[in-house]
Amino acid sequence: MAGQSPHPSSHPFVSPQRLRLAEAVRHLVDATLTIEDATEEQLGSAADMTEAVARHLGREPHDDDRGVRGRSEIGHDDYLPRSPLVGTVSPLAPPMVWTADDDGLHMEGTFHAAYEGPPGYVHGGWIALTFDELLGMTNIASGHPGMTGRLTVRYLRPTPVHRPVELHGRTERVDGRRIVCRGELRVDGVVTAEAEGLFVTIDPRLAAEYFGREAPDAGDGRPE
Repeated sequence: MAGQSPHPSSHPFVSPQRLRLAEAVRHLVDATLTIEDATEEQLGSAADMTEAVARHLGREPHDDDRGVRGRSEIGHDDYLPRSPLVGTVSPLAPPMVWTADDDGLHMEGTFHAAYEGPPGYVHGGWIALTFDELLGMTNIASGHPGMTGRLTVRYLRPTPVHRPVELHGRTERVDGRRIVCRGELRVDGVVTAEAEGLFVTIDPRLAAEYFGREAPDAGDGRPE
């Protein structure tokens, strides 16, 4: 995983047209939240077209029986394309672009209207999710994957939307099954939030119980 970006992927789910669809849906969400001068006729037509797209893909828009995806992941690189933060085929994701090196894991991207909480600023819950994903990926890249045991976020100042952000995560200490890591979020070189995470390596048998027979690596099952 180290040194890779989520964009190249050999997983068959990540096709050029699915990438295109995900980006189109991101723009649709952004338009829904930001276009203030649209008429009711325009909004109604857009709703009709969007419902038609859902039907075209086999989903009835007003049906509570939502789709359930199959499970074919073997390793981390197989499910990262669906990540709510870096997932290139997830319309929920900004998505962030990431690289990993000896200094840790680095991310860059922009939070737009879908992630807004206070007017003009990123919702604190999205910042917490961002750190959870950043630090989890950091540990995988350093060779110490685990599950989140505790995540502490310090919000130093509001993080603006529509502005490029930079994130850095590093694994600081490994003590048996416990992995301690830290992360920072910066805008124009200024730290707006920081986090410390405690992650825990879980036994492969427990990972199989949680995630299924072909569970991605959750750790090596070393004793506490």
